Amino acid sequence: MQFNVGEALVGDGNEIAHIDLMIGSKNGPVGTAFANALANQSEGHTNLLAVLEPNLAVKPSTVMVTKVTIKGMKQAVQMFGPAQAAVAQAVADAVSQGVIPKDQTEDLVCVCGVFIHPGAEDDEKIYKYNYEATLESLKSAMGNKPSADDMLAKKDSAAHPFKGF
Repeated sequence: MQFNVGEALVGDGNEIAHIDLMIGSKNGPVGTAFANALANQSEGHTNLLAVLEPNLAVKPSTVMVTKVTIKGMKQAVQMFGPAQAAVAQAVADAVSQGVIPKDQTEDLVCVCGVFIHPGAEDDEKIYKYNYEATLESLKSAMGNKPSADDMLAKKDSAAHPFKGF
């Protein structure tokens, strides 16, 4: 059973991307979360598969979970357009780069939380930032980064950008 977690924040302004993801075995807790994400939809939280184009889903199968309630077609199109394309391309590139071993793609699934700010406007930035954040999250997850030592070394000097003070 494999269970890995990754996170990344990339970009700035309303197009900023924040990805939280889990990647792990189909027959473990990530597989259960994956199935639940697809089976349990709710208004404003329409989860979707990451596809490179219609009828070409990525491997490992990846479900995108909205982290912000989608309110209107503009946000929906951003999620089903540039964000979906970005996440899918990042997963495919992670496999082609060896971040995710190709021989494990049928055994793993990914649950990817995607943040799209309601005020986001620039589709190119949405794509760029979500691509970079997804790829970085996958690298962190598959590399078990940060290590406990890395976290402890930076815990007293860390500066959270949205702490508010």
